[in-house]
Amino acid sequence: ILVVFSLLFYAWGEPKYVFLMIASIFVGYLGGILVEKNAERKRGKFYMILSVAICVFLLWWFKYADFFIVNFNRATGFSIPLLRVVLPIGISFYTFQILSYVVDVYRKDVPAQKNPFYFATYVTMFPQLIAGPIVRYADIAVQIENRKTTVDGIAYGIRQFVFGLGKKVLIANTLGAFCDAFFASDDKAVLFYWLYAVAYALQIYFDFSGYSDMAIGIGSVLGFRFLENFNYPFISTSISEFWRRWHMSLGTWFRDYIYIPMGGNRVSMIRWIRNILVVWGLTGFWHGAEWNFVFWGLYFAVFLMMEKFLLSKWLNKHPAIAHIYVLFVILFSFIIFSATQLDMLKDFLLGLFGRNHIPLISSSVVYYLRSYAGVFILAIIGATPLLKNILKKVDSTKIGTTILCVFEPITILAILIMSTAYLVDGSFNPFLYFRF
Repeated sequence: ILVVFSLLFYAWGEPKYVFLMIASIFVGYLGGILVEKNAERKRGKFYMILSVAICVFLLWWFKYADFFIVNFNRATGFSIPLLRVVLPIGISFYTFQILSYVVDVYRKDVPAQKNPFYFATYVTMFPQLIAGPIVRYADIAVQIENRKTTVDGIAYGIRQFVFGLGKKVLIANTLGAFCDAFFASDDKAVLFYWLYAVAYALQIYFDFSGYSDMAIGIGSVLGFRFLENFNYPFISTSISEFWRRWHMSLGTWFRDYIYIPMGGNRVSMIRWIRNILVVWGLTGFWHGAEWNFVFWGLYFAVFLMMEKFLLSKWLNKHPAIAHIYVLFVILFSFIIFSATQLDMLKDFLLGLFGRNHIPLISSSVVYYLRSYAGVFILAIIGATPLLKNILKKVDSTKIGTTILCVFEPITILAILIMSTAYLVDGSFNPFLYFRF
């Protein structure tokens, strides 16, 4: 039932690419069986490499082929026509899940799944199919074959889903409207550029963490336990800590399947630097077939190396300054992330420091700041564990628990009603990570 309805869910958005997903499932399923069957022979490694190569090729063909053709044409002067294929939704996520499964079978970390419907359930699981979190087969193998749905699990799932929906609809979409207003305005100011940087960073966070919460919530309703994907990354005091808290399923995937197999940090200094650059270049490239995403990944690599060699001890001694440092690095990183062209990036950087002959403040930025002040405050507070800690203290007393029992369902219902109203009244705003 889950396989059928997950495929229908996917087909609702992209009917023809369901067949691509089914083909990928077949490659992963057959690859796992052949790898395990030939585990004691060299054929096992061959089948593992073949399965990985096929999945990577499909990802490359649909997501990156035109990128390489464009850059090859620029470098050589040729005019090779572009493929112009449409990017299948969620291909980066379900491909990584299949790759991790085949490699784990080769490493003998998990047994190969003999039941094709169980394996297809793992790949097509509709709650997290489109934008993660990236789920490892080892984490849910037992749950696929034997799980229980409980009242507590359903209640937790509903709460997570509604909070995630509120993050997306009430906060991320509203911040997105502010970003749209920034681009549409002809009355730019330095403060406007800085507010855009803050708004875009928070929009990405609430958009993606909102989807992850919704996926975790639906999974819980169905009896599955998906790992958390975000843990308040903006409270970090180093870039390495930020990436332990941001998109954790992707970070651990690259660590376990790229970084550690290349030697991790247990190699010479030169090779370690190479490992960092390769992993973070790929991390950026995973997000999209544009140079700005590659630069975004390498940008983080530079700061991670600086922290390793120069900054770590100093940051540990000055946590307040370290936090400010992280926030500035992150804001600049998302400027790179959003700038799809070099001229656009240059304009942003000059605007942030008033080098475009623009004023420090303007009437437009004052108007928009007043209009969006509430959502900025809500987003900044929501990006910290402040509310969570307050609720935990309230829940530690008997009267506090009683109050929460009354107000929690009221709050959840209010968020659901407001989110529904916004969806009915507003325009279509897909999740940003659908295009990655």
